[in-house]
Amino acid sequence: MSVASPSFVVRAGRVSAALVVSALVLVGCTPAKHQASATAPTASAVTDVAPELQPFYGQALEWTACGDLQCATATAPLDWADPTGATITLALSRQPALGGEAIGSLLLNPGGPGASGVEFLETAVGMVSDSVQQQYDLVAFDPRGVAGSSPVECVDGPALDAILAADTVTTDAGLQEAQDRYGAFGQACLQNTGDLLGHVDTVSVARDLDMLRGALGDDALTYLGFSYGTEIGATYAALFPERVGRLVLDGALDPTLSSTELAVGQAGGFENALRAYVTDCQAGSACPLTGDADKGLAQIRALLDRATANPLDTGTDRALTGSLAFYGIALPLYSQDSWPYLTQALTAALQDDDGSVLLYLADLYSDRNDDGTYASNSSEAFWAVGCADERASADVATMRAEAEQIEAVAPTVGSFFAWGGLVCAQWPTPVSEPLESYAAEGAAPILVVGTTNDPATPYAWAKSLAETLSSGTLLTYEGEGHTAYGSSNACVADAVDGYLLTGEVPAEGTRC
Repeated sequence: MSVASPSFVVRAGRVSAALVVSALVLVGCTPAKHQASATAPTASAVTDVAPELQPFYGQALEWTACGDLQCATATAPLDWADPTGATITLALSRQPALGGEAIGSLLLNPGGPGASGVEFLETAVGMVSDSVQQQYDLVAFDPRGVAGSSPVECVDGPALDAILAADTVTTDAGLQEAQDRYGAFGQACLQNTGDLLGHVDTVSVARDLDMLRGALGDDALTYLGFSYGTEIGATYAALFPERVGRLVLDGALDPTLSSTELAVGQAGGFENALRAYVTDCQAGSACPLTGDADKGLAQIRALLDRATANPLDTGTDRALTGSLAFYGIALPLYSQDSWPYLTQALTAALQDDDGSVLLYLADLYSDRNDDGTYASNSSEAFWAVGCADERASADVATMRAEAEQIEAVAPTVGSFFAWGGLVCAQWPTPVSEPLESYAAEGAAPILVVGTTNDPATPYAWAKSLAETLSSGTLLTYEGEGHTAYGSSNACVADAVDGYLLTGEVPAEGTRC
């Protein structure tokens, strides 16, 4: 990003309207007084595994009661290339099949990178259809580096506040200052996280996922991944095509796209979503944006520029910078149900120079508590995983050319998606080796779901991922918002449920 904290793409997780609106704190796993039954893997679930991996695939998961759900901890190698070395822990949460004996486990991931699956499970039980919950154990996990699993740890609350609020000046000196700021952040991550920092890449997460499949006793993986969770699922399919069962990838990220293609695509996605919001807002009676959609977008761009030059007062000791204003605008675009809160925030900022509502939404985006602490390590894990997976060019001339390309596609918000190479330019651990192919030849049919005006993961990415996967089938939801299953309509729900329960993908070209 230019005037905001540089990044790869905006964090793309499965954001529920209830989370945006009420900022509910989901109940995590706490120690229980009694123990549920342990899961013993079946012999067939761990076949074709090297002897040194058997202790991991064959581990018995000890499930304990966690409120209405169950929790467990699994052990994984720190480095899958050295399974006899150090280990890490992975946090799990489960809702047993409501119908009694399960036909298998449905593993879930809400996205990110950096989002907690364990916390997401309480939301997921309100999204996943009852017919699926009757048949499957719903199992969510925190990926390595995230939340309740062995976590990435970097800086304290005030230091993270400063990073998230920073507005980068795009002079040569300003770009160097931003690069140095992220370099210091990376060094803090290494000091406080240790060797784990070099092993939070998506390929390692996909290998963890296969280990969990084996430990849960499933011969093939059944999986529901949202947003970045689709990249985990696609990576899994590429690594283990013969173990693919039924994979639903909703709000797709195509791992074959370059960092520039991702930035251009997501900038365009948010620009289009913002235009749809402005059009809807101006059709109502209480919209602070005057004129037509183009003029409304120009007013939002002017607000972002103003917050960068002279941060808005918020009634607190924290001012609303351009970065924070952008995060506050971006969050409500994930769900059309949250658009009224964006109207409220823009009304306060444009009419009263009051940045408090936008700051509140920005804090929701980054999981910041009122006391200045952070409820999760989602921002730290986001940057750590991104730098582990790929390094965009930090050459200034290259970044300037990319910035022009991005802003041509998204003149209102595009500047916040440029300059991504700054984040990882001084990252202290090596980048992981990319996979040679994501075609997943020989895999069973995989269902890719795309929303036509998804801001965070544009529809074009779902189309390209379905084409990349040799067995991919695209299901299209014609609508607004990020991801579709559990938040759109019965057509999408019926198609996904039918696939999960029978293995039959919908007809090619199905649109809902």
